[in-house]
Amino acid sequence: MHMITTTSELSALCETLAKSDYVTVDTEFLREQTFWPLLCLIQLAGPEAEAVVDPLTPGLDLAPFYKLMADTSTVKVFHAARQDIEIVFLKSGVVPTPIFDTQIAAMVCGFGDSISYVNLVKKTVGADLDKSSRFTDWSRRPLSAKQLDYALADVTYLRDVYVHLKQMLDKTERTPWLQEEASVLTNPHTYDTDPENAWQRLKLRVKGRKSLAVLIELAAWRERLAQSLDVPRGRVLRDDALYDIANQVPMSVEALGQLRTLSDGFARSQRAKEIIEAVNAGLARDPKTLPKIERNEALSAQASATLELLKVLLKSAAAEHGVAPRIIADSDDLERLATSDEANILALQGWRRALFGEAALKLKRGELALTLVKGEVRAVPAAVAAQ
Repeated sequence: MHMITTTSELSALCETLAKSDYVTVDTEFLREQTFWPLLCLIQLAGPEAEAVVDPLTPGLDLAPFYKLMADTSTVKVFHAARQDIEIVFLKSGVVPTPIFDTQIAAMVCGFGDSISYVNLVKKTVGADLDKSSRFTDWSRRPLSAKQLDYALADVTYLRDVYVHLKQMLDKTERTPWLQEEASVLTNPHTYDTDPENAWQRLKLRVKGRKSLAVLIELAAWRERLAQSLDVPRGRVLRDDALYDIANQVPMSVEALGQLRTLSDGFARSQRAKEIIEAVNAGLARDPKTLPKIERNEALSAQASATLELLKVLLKSAAAEHGVAPRIIADSDDLERLATSDEANILALQGWRRALFGEAALKLKRGELALTLVKGEVRAVPAAVAAQ
């Protein structure tokens, strides 16, 4: 199979694909040893064309590809789109739109939580994909014909998967559900790499607001350094060390050196001095600029019992309507719902409220009961269950 290595070839391909209603897209990249992902391959397919693009070719201008990603007249179809969209955005500032994520669509159509591409192809198309090349180092050249065939299969079968799922969504009138989910993926803020916002990706395992302020400064320091050195965040400082420093608040390199989460001799490094500066910067922050810490307190016995009932109701509602439970609500949502009827969760909004949220509130008020009907869990009016 010929791999596209010139700008003229890429331009011709993208012009052809832009005439189609949709284009399936996948990328292969490496980032295990770097902060910024290294784009190694781009796979594209439409109803009438398909190709693999080599972005590592010297002199190849990817502008035609980015133009196609920005073309609002052509739907971009991905499977598990987040990382693919992220790399396009980081390289070009373009967020592909509109998009169709077949993993999300599969959840809406009842194929289970986060189904893999291989399993989805098997269930919708009936084909068995060869995954023997999944651990390929895509930065190496040349790539074998087998490796290229493997890469291209990630978009050729995706065409049939897309058509199948789109028909299911149209039939059940659930396309708006998918669009609601896709709004997160097409929001540039989702791929924000501003060091000042780096703390938002962390779990706030801190003792109080002072520790939170230190954690925010430490996360920003680590993010800046990781970006400048182009290394993974954990290679600069692991998350557990960030939490330890934020909670212990060492005021000197000597105190820093006493922490068990740091290696021997770390206190003598230049990074130790920078960390102490970040600690001091955190302590100097205006408390009014800090976000509110939400404490996950242990549920009461009654709330725990309510939570278990909500879990059963969720599984029942998901099975009845043919959707994956996790796309309706996750465990955190259910815990919040167990303790508050006014919880700010998606399960109490839009289509999720109609499928599950309203029933959940009625269950909490004693207006619904759970029972077995021919071996299946059903929610029925409490008065009926009492008869």
